[in-house]
Amino acid sequence: MTSNSLVSLLAVSAVAGSACASPPAPPVESPDPAVAALEAMVGRFAPVEVRADLSPLADSERQALAKIVEAARVMDGLFLRQVWAGNPALLVDLARDETPLGRARLRYFLINKGPWSRLDRNEPFVPGAPAKPDGANYYPAGATKAALETWLNGLSEAERRRATGFFTTIRRAPGGRDPFVAVPYSVEYEGELALAAELLRQAAALTTQPSLARYLTTRADAFLTDDYYESDVAWMELDASIEPTIGPYEVYEDEFFNYKAGFEAFIAMRDDEETAKVARFGADLQDIEDHLPIDARHRNPKLGALAPIRVVNEVFASGDANRGVQTAAFNLPNDERVIREKGSKRVMLKNVQEAKFDLVLTPISRIALPAAAQTDVAFEAFFTHILMHELMHGLGPHDIAVGGRATTVRQELREVSSAIEEAKADVSGLFALQYLVDKGVLSKDFERTMYTTFLASAFRSLRFGTTEAHAKGIAVQLNYLMDAGAVSVGADGTFSVVPDRVKDAVAGLTRDIMTLQAEGSYAKATDLLARLGGVRPAVQAVLDRLQPVPVDIAPRFVTAEQLRATGGLR
Repeated sequence: MTSNSLVSLLAVSAVAGSACASPPAPPVESPDPAVAALEAMVGRFAPVEVRADLSPLADSERQALAKIVEAARVMDGLFLRQVWAGNPALLVDLARDETPLGRARLRYFLINKGPWSRLDRNEPFVPGAPAKPDGANYYPAGATKAALETWLNGLSEAERRRATGFFTTIRRAPGGRDPFVAVPYSVEYEGELALAAELLRQAAALTTQPSLARYLTTRADAFLTDDYYESDVAWMELDASIEPTIGPYEVYEDEFFNYKAGFEAFIAMRDDEETAKVARFGADLQDIEDHLPIDARHRNPKLGALAPIRVVNEVFASGDANRGVQTAAFNLPNDERVIREKGSKRVMLKNVQEAKFDLVLTPISRIALPAAAQTDVAFEAFFTHILMHELMHGLGPHDIAVGGRATTVRQELREVSSAIEEAKADVSGLFALQYLVDKGVLSKDFERTMYTTFLASAFRSLRFGTTEAHAKGIAVQLNYLMDAGAVSVGADGTFSVVPDRVKDAVAGLTRDIMTLQAEGSYAKATDLLARLGGVRPAVQAVLDRLQPVPVDIAPRFVTAEQLRATGGLR
């Protein structure tokens, strides 16, 4: 990488990182209609200061944390490149525009990580921006999905595995018989990853927590080799006060195939007291798996050995973890080999969830639900269902056989796999919680609050726009429950749970989704989304009434700002 390229990289990463440091300003009245429209879009994200308690950390750990946060900032510049090749240059242009319109565009660009409004079906809001590419910048500009599929189908098994893997981009071949070539991330993003790796190694040298040092060192190595297995295992076994997650993980941005992983970072402090409270759920996972409402041959007789659960308070998020709607929890890694051998870890972002519940979900419930049901909307139910959602990502079909061929659900369902998987985790999370209520692990009172809180939260998720995987999955669930008579619409347009029907409907949808996943049926998956993935008039009427309520939060990472200002020193 040339020195000029590195300077450009650092400049773009610094500007992108400001999305995490500075929240969008509240909307203000403007005489310019274009500015007013953008400020209204920005205003859908409620500003909130995100803080975490660093008092338990020794000085060396605070300094290590500061280095980790700086490495996380690099993920913003990386993800911008992954979304669209034109993003870095456009970001610099917007940063130079000091007019009110230019500042408004920059604020909304930073929220969306690009010139498209993710809440508005990816409509561009910057003049001259093209339509958002379905393949993002993982594939060559102008390449069609059909052409890529033809090329992939002509590859050997080993070549196809590499080309469809998480950690390669596809580029046009410079010459020869093949139209495309797979390029490793370590080559495509060499400069950025070298910088992030060096910062992680500096942090590893500062910390006195062995498992944290191991994760940081192995993840730095992975950035340069594309072999993430050892660092994924180290992350699974991490036992430290600082809980970092950094690297390429989620595949949502690849709307061609859901093959390619986007760079992101969640940097957090572990909440030991809350983690101890939820750890008990891990002991029930095999029992839940054994009682899933699917054919026994589709169940896992033995889940992965490790299923750690962490409750944390977020310090900083970047890249795919800080674009548009904020993540409330996550379940990683996504590599089926690691899941099969080691299980997966669930991380609950408690301070983020509290902000969403207070600023978004509670106001929604006052509009979407009848007055009698509003008192059943509870943070415990919100928090616990999110936890079970993440746990259920690890249960059910993953490694499957189609026509005698070993494959995975993700490979077979391609671009619809994310929406189907999110719907599965949601509805099977309700099934699992009901099972624990029936078993006596959870109280009977919890049964009432969990369904009502889920119903209110369905409207929260639908506002993300049904081009987003979570929202499309919620649309499937809500429409299914309405068709089954498990959710009713009152004369005043509010929605209610029908207690006598909801349990069977939840089990039925869990069965349907997990069965099509086990079969690897792309046709059934696309049909399900086509039939149930839209917003019906009664639902839209509620969404229209929710206009004054924020859609989500816009975090200002105050603790991270303080770390950056002091270098981690007290």
